[in-house]
Amino acid sequence: MSFTLATESQKASAGDETNQMAANMVIRQDPFNVTLDALALLAVSILLVLGMHFIDRPVLEFLIILIPLALLIHNDYLNFLKLGPGGTPPTPSGYARLTWYRLFTLRDPFTAPPRDPTQQPATGILSNLPYRPGPRPIVAGLAPQRQLNQHGSLPASTALRAALESLCARVPDKFVTATSSMEKHGFALFARHPLNVCGNGEVCHIHTSDRSMHLNLHPDDIKEVLDKGWGQRHPMAWDGLIQSPLPRTYTMIYAPRDENDLRIVCRIIEAAIWYTTAEKSEILLTASVMLEYWCFCAALRFKQNIIAFMRGIVTGSRQKDQHTKYLKN
Repeated sequence: MSFTLATESQKASAGDETNQMAANMVIRQDPFNVTLDALALLAVSILLVLGMHFIDRPVLEFLIILIPLALLIHNDYLNFLKLGPGGTPPTPSGYARLTWYRLFTLRDPFTAPPRDPTQQPATGILSNLPYRPGPRPIVAGLAPQRQLNQHGSLPASTALRAALESLCARVPDKFVTATSSMEKHGFALFARHPLNVCGNGEVCHIHTSDRSMHLNLHPDDIKEVLDKGWGQRHPMAWDGLIQSPLPRTYTMIYAPRDENDLRIVCRIIEAAIWYTTAEKSEILLTASVMLEYWCFCAALRFKQNIIAFMRGIVTGSRQKDQHTKYLKN
């Protein structure tokens, strides 16, 4: 299998995208609701009464069903766009395709797929993972699929990228980094000679917005990840008569929040490398990578303390002004 290295412009684009990670994107999903004030409620009542007298009953019934359905679809489409860029084009046609796939999505993303006795490698390599502290994050969407809360820390995500780039520097004949071929953007690790091919040999990719990631794992390792709370299966990783565009081993790994999460995620990516290449490779968090991580954390804490201090000064000044006005009155 051949693999084309990223051009210098592509590398520069990937670097720019990583720099934009500092601006934390707010990902939310808004529920569908309609609020009517007294005048709007009166107008709707009048329209219904007039419709009952001047519009044929089948047409009126159709309109009564169509209007809230159109509002519901519009709200769902906006929520699709709010998840940010992903593998699906943010267009009505892309949304329509995902709506079709929803009919076949996994009903239980926390159950591992069965093992295929004919597939290589025959077993997974993850064992005795610690349990992930805290509850699972809220996850929404198909493509893109993103965390709505518990977004990973920027220092941990930056350190993870540096560790993957260090892996490519150590064994450039086996691995390379480039823009994800699955999501068409974002940082990704590729195997040059994959055994199980997904996305041109893509091992994993990291999402810029929430810093979670997608990768493929052996079913044994998927079970370990699910049982210990470090991720969940992608809802489109199904088996059935309707073929999914994603393999059944496609798994979402939650964004690393701290140093402990970072080390566990590195082990999970090592398992993804094992499944993709049937070869073991170690992702090293070198002293230089961790030093940069700790300095980054310290700088963020210092910035947060400065912001809190300035807010305290502004709040105190406002309270003092209000107290002065109260005494004058």
